[in-house]
Amino acid sequence: MASDILTLNAGSSSLKFSLWHFVTATELQEIFRGEIEKIGIAPNLSVRGPGSAVVLSRGFDDGSAKLTHEDLLRELFGWLSRQRSYELKGVGHRVVHGGADFTAPVRVDDQVIEKLRQLEPLAPLHQPHNLSGIRTCAMLRPHVPQVACFDTAFHRTMDSLARRLGLPRDYQAEGVQRYGFHGLSYEFIAEQLRAIDPGLAHGRVIVAHLGNGASLCAMRDGRSVDTTMSFTALDGLLMGTRPGTLDPGAVTYLMREHGMSVSEIEEVLYHRSGLLGISGISSDMRTLLASDDPHAREAVELFVFRATREIGALTASMGGLDGLVFTAGIGEHASEIRSRICARCARLGVVLDEHANRTGKMRITTGASGIRVYVIPTDEERMIAAHTIKHVG
Repeated sequence: MASDILTLNAGSSSLKFSLWHFVTATELQEIFRGEIEKIGIAPNLSVRGPGSAVVLSRGFDDGSAKLTHEDLLRELFGWLSRQRSYELKGVGHRVVHGGADFTAPVRVDDQVIEKLRQLEPLAPLHQPHNLSGIRTCAMLRPHVPQVACFDTAFHRTMDSLARRLGLPRDYQAEGVQRYGFHGLSYEFIAEQLRAIDPGLAHGRVIVAHLGNGASLCAMRDGRSVDTTMSFTALDGLLMGTRPGTLDPGAVTYLMREHGMSVSEIEEVLYHRSGLLGISGISSDMRTLLASDDPHAREAVELFVFRATREIGALTASMGGLDGLVFTAGIGEHASEIRSRICARCARLGVVLDEHANRTGKMRITTGASGIRVYVIPTDEERMIAAHTIKHVG
């Protein structure tokens, strides 16, 4: 009987994946997880086993720049077949945008694919690649059911005021509203927090998903009530290559005074702004923290300032704050960033335990702190696998 679940997260130049063995309705055993990077340039496949042990790291032959997502997915299926005997029960996909209609994971069929294709204008740099992964799997494994899991779905609990943009009402009917993203990560953290600190999980909590893409989510009783990302994944916090909240007038200025096209504007906003644009050095927080360049220091300081300002805004949205959770690449690993953000949140009642913060403890505030602060690793792949087994089991 088929008992394995494959998860896929297809990006413009990368393909993240994980393979899980279905043990029981509540237990999934991780077999592999990895990533194919630099698709279209010089693809490299890296795979890790349980405990992050490196299983494989390899490039491809000359001419690999011509390899497509489909070609590389074929390579992945072939490699998996050579490693162990497995039979897929289902494939789960991260899909960035579910629009207003898809508020929970769904089994994929032709009608679903067409509806998701119609949402491509809402996420032009993400949605086409998500759908490409679905179509490729349908060709390579036509009899294996597929499940789409949406980054926007977790925020379906936000009320109508939190969703609305200050534009003419006609645009709302086209889907121009606030959606929020990183929902699979937030859903996982909400579940973890219920196990770690049940009392806090029922309270008012801000989760800081800080990575190359970054956002905050305000949760009450484990449900999203507000978030920093909006109509697209550009809004809110300063990110690796994205500016976060931006006066729309800056965009019209660039179009008018610099003659920039829509595609050129998208290039600036998605790929040349944020930490990279301000520092002129890197989008990687580790590189910037290690640098003595004043522009690198300014980029880090602005990242902290903007994150703290948005924490204040979301605290107001909830009418108070009981807890703060850091997660994702920067949130989990950059103790210096956590320390700086917590220092700016002292007026909210945060009293940081610096030793706990520096030594990898889960709770990083003292007993005297009015706000409990945790560091909880996220696992979007496990969340996708769990959703998938529910829909194909």
